[in-house]
Amino acid sequence: MSSLMVRAIHTPILRVGEDLNSFIFLALGRERLVASDLEGAVLAVTSKIVSLALGRIVAKGSIGKEELVRQESDIFLGAVGYGVFLTIKHGLFIPSAGIDESNAEGDFYILYPEDPFLEAKKIRDAIASQFGLKHFGVILTDSKTTPLRAGVTGTALSYSGFNGIFSRVGTPDLFGRKLKMTRINVADALATAAVFCMGEGNESRPLALIRAEVEFRDHGEVDPRECQIPLSEDLYSPVLLSKSKPF
Repeated sequence: MSSLMVRAIHTPILRVGEDLNSFIFLALGRERLVASDLEGAVLAVTSKIVSLALGRIVAKGSIGKEELVRQESDIFLGAVGYGVFLTIKHGLFIPSAGIDESNAEGDFYILYPEDPFLEAKKIRDAIASQFGLKHFGVILTDSKTTPLRAGVTGTALSYSGFNGIFSRVGTPDLFGRKLKMTRINVADALATAAVFCMGEGNESRPLALIRAEVEFRDHGEVDPRECQIPLSEDLYSPVLLSKSKPF
């Protein structure tokens, strides 16, 4: 990859149940973006506005947070400090199954979309159809923490329209040795750059247009398991498996 450009897009606040496609089209229009600007680009969309559009919210008074986290988790790893629970959800090692309380207009929890890859494809297909695009991608982003590192970075909850992994296996290093294991996680790399520009507070920039050298897929179809590793094969499995039951 030789270059990367990210353009964050400011929008009004999206309300619960608002039509997401119309919201995005209006945002692109306000930026005066046309087909030539979008062809060959990837649009990052914070997963939170997707969840709000889908009505994926739960009133705080209706259920305890731990119970909700247990319901939403694929694997519940247990409670830690700061009122946070360690979980695995949609193939991500993520606090509290991705449930969010920040930037919620009401007194409710915001949950992940039930099928993030389907939602990414629906957004990608709608924009591609509206603008007559062939090479175009969408990423649904979120923020995550990394063990032993301060702060948060972006991650790709899902994506559509491009290959999420770029394998360098079999290609030479600087001294001609063939790489045996190296694969570049394109989806997470782009999500990290986008989230950095979109912001984490009151910036109101839930969208970002990315230009980078990616391998596009004409019809948007991707394998949701492409960026995932089975828990039993993960480098950190000895730690994760030791905590893979509720405690």
